[in-house]
Amino acid sequence: MIGALALLFVCQLAGEAVLRLAGLPLPGSVIGMLLLFGWLALVEKERPTLEAVSAWLTAHLSIMFVPAAVGLIDQGPALSRYGVGLVVATALSTVLTMAVTALVFRWAARRGEPLQDAGA
Repeated sequence: MIGALALLFVCQLAGEAVLRLAGLPLPGSVIGMLLLFGWLALVEKERPTLEAVSAWLTAHLSIMFVPAAVGLIDQGPALSRYGVGLVVATALSTVLTMAVTALVFRWAARRGEPLQDAGA
């Protein structure tokens, strides 16, 4: 289990290092995830251990949000000043994202339909 956790951290660190050295337009965590994907494609024996660790991390995911919640509590004055604007912006961007996703899905579904036979 410690080896799988170490693998996750090493891939994260390597992703951040690649980001700093190459200056790619991707977050370091995404680069690390791609490195992890490549590692898992090459070394299949890591999969069961990493699956157990990722299941444990996912089961305890709510604990990962505690620091963010504490950070929000610490930002009381800023939230009282800009809170309404943040809520409105978040709600509007969520609705807009859902609408665009639905439109793109409908467009893609129409493109995937077989053509109707004109002579039938």
